Amino acid sequence: MVNNKRTTATFAADFSDNLPNVAQAAAALEMAQDLGLVQKDGQGWINGSPLSRFLSTSAQPQKAAVMRIVLESYDAFTIFRQQLIATGDATRAARHTRTVLDLDAHHEQIKDTLVGLGTYAQALKTSGGGQYAPTDQPFADALAVLAKACADVAAAEARIREHLGQDAADHASKNDVIDPLADALIRAATHDGRGAVLEAGNAVESFITAAAVGANVALGGATGINSKLQPFVTSHALPVKIASIGHYLGHVRNAADHGVDQEVGAAWDIRDTTGIEYVFVACSFIRAVTRRLANQSPEI
Repeated sequence: MVNNKRTTATFAADFSDNLPNVAQAAAALEMAQDLGLVQKDGQGWINGSPLSRFLSTSAQPQKAAVMRIVLESYDAFTIFRQQLIATGDATRAARHTRTVLDLDAHHEQIKDTLVGLGTYAQALKTSGGGQYAPTDQPFADALAVLAKACADVAAAEARIREHLGQDAADHASKNDVIDPLADALIRAATHDGRGAVLEAGNAVESFITAAAVGANVALGGATGINSKLQPFVTSHALPVKIASIGHYLGHVRNAADHGVDQEVGAAWDIRDTTGIEYVFVACSFIRAVTRRLANQSPEI
């Protein structure tokens, strides 16, 4: 999940262009929970499956492949598909699914949901006249797409570790820093500059938060990259030159994430090249901070 932390329905509604209100966002998160992609955590949801990482992309075939794999182990869908083959009627198949699993939702809602998921995942196709049927696309195709995605992620992670250097890579959290940076690099390579900035910005903020603990720097109630950097400067844990690199990262992240900027009267466009540059500057910043806090020779 892009948020890289506990996500509320409100955040999901604000973040997604396809979820116009909080109620629909909550329903979508509950469906994701049923599919095993997220799990409930207090008043929000957290990542529930490694597959969720492969949904954080603009690559449509990859998203469809993940959904196809998830649906193959989702009881409601497998029963619906079996009944669809037996009856040839999506409405009857939905009624049977509702009865077998003792579901509360109306059968038309069940039908619409499962047809939507199935067609998106290319597990179902329309057969005309409002009817649907299983596709002929082999399940192995989805596995092949996901295997290619895994190879891309592995290559991106290796590139990130190389740019961070051994010390920084060893000290940085894989889940909170390295993985988001690798995902950001993939986004940058697929012309999603804004997504690259947001992913890498999350990684930088997570790194700063963890570094504060190790350096005994009190962040207080600071939020965001820029405000969390200030205590490092005030306490002389970091020199201004390194902190200024972090401020660049903070300001670009704010431009990508905060919609209309009141100072300029419009939202900022994020160029593809900015996304690429941002990821590598983030790596250089993390490396420089790691060296400084370890009392190694200063490096930018």
